[in-house]
Amino acid sequence: MSIDVVDLRNFYGQPLGVVARRFVGRGVRSLWRDAAGQRVLGIGYTTPYLGLFREEAERCLAFMPAGQGVLKWPTARPALSALVDENELPLTDGAVDRVLLVHALEMTNDPAALLREVWRVLAPGGRLLAVVPNRRGVWARLDTTPFGHGRPYSRSQINQLLRETWFTPSEWSEALYVPPVPRRWFLRSAVAWERTGATLSAPFAGVHLVDATKQVYRAIPAQRRTKRMLVPALEPALAPSPGT
Repeated sequence: MSIDVVDLRNFYGQPLGVVARRFVGRGVRSLWRDAAGQRVLGIGYTTPYLGLFREEAERCLAFMPAGQGVLKWPTARPALSALVDENELPLTDGAVDRVLLVHALEMTNDPAALLREVWRVLAPGGRLLAVVPNRRGVWARLDTTPFGHGRPYSRSQINQLLRETWFTPSEWSEALYVPPVPRRWFLRSAVAWERTGATLSAPFAGVHLVDATKQVYRAIPAQRRTKRMLVPALEPALAPSPGT
């Protein structure tokens, strides 16, 4: 279900990918206004967006799933990217303060397992920001972009999945109201599309962005107790021996 990392890199190098990076990056930055001194981890293909925090964060790491492949990042500095098993991240418990998911949640075969592993590596009160294709949007209906691959989600589906995996959604945003038309002449109107869609709170945005907090004290579902059957105790008695 994953897209090859080379295809992802090529998409973000095209004019449509540049537009997507611009508007999604703006949404990410609006939810995470300050990451000073934070340990930030990106899972999926997050390198187009991790650069927003690299200069201010204590550290930034980019983990790319094994099924997707890995590229060196940043290209001109020591590598901060690694190829990993998304369900067994090579980090200790509570190792990072924030986790960014892009091209990850919709691509994995087990979203709940991925989110529980994210919960494990997040510090108490840590924050998760997930960028997920909107199932009602045009971007999810066309496989000419990475957002048209994997499983798209509605807002209610994301909300339920996060709560089941011990996260509390706190802020929501949307991006990519512009249709995924790769023509340069059409992309000149991308800003107008984005402003109009955001102003009208239109339901056809390409992606959801949700900022969620790790629940440190999570509820444990009550289990129904089975009623025990009381068996009367039998007192020992002497039995006659044979032949008497």
